[in-house]
Amino acid sequence: MTSFIVAKRYAKALLELGREDGNTELYGKELGAVAQMLADSAELESTLVNPGFDFDSRKKLLAAILQKLGVSPMVANFFRLLMDRGRIAAARDIALTYGLLLDEVNGVTRAEVRTAAALNEEEVKRLTQSLKSVARREVALEVIEDPSLIGGVVAKIGDLVLDGSVKTQLANLKESLRRGDYA
Repeated sequence: MTSFIVAKRYAKALLELGREDGNTELYGKELGAVAQMLADSAELESTLVNPGFDFDSRKKLLAAILQKLGVSPMVANFFRLLMDRGRIAAARDIALTYGLLLDEVNGVTRAEVRTAAALNEEEVKRLTQSLKSVARREVALEVIEDPSLIGGVVAKIGDLVLDGSVKTQLANLKESLRRGDYA
């Protein structure tokens, strides 16, 4: 089974449990916190997934992590299940998939915006509203600073890319001059 299929299966199961008890947001945050901790410490993650270490010791380590983060009993049980089934290595993929599924349930689409310079709060708000009208649904915006753009923005919503960067405009102008189609 590919990691995407595994991640989707487990993420859907936890999401359904969250929908039943009204804790979808909480489970997503806790799942993300544990996955982030594993991502931040390659040594910790490799210890948890390495069958060369005693299984009971790995389970105790996982229990300590879950206790330190103070996760809910449902998410703690979820991670114990992942450990028992040898799927703890998929935790980051599961967390990512869970977030995408939760966005879908909540009618939210994710957008990535690259800007040449940092945006202030008002600019982010206006940009979010503009992208919301394009996407025709709520938008969760991630803004990334990319000085190579020179100026302007590049917005990506799903497969749609809106490129208003100076870098692209200069490249297009250069190509037009090469072809001689300037008028």
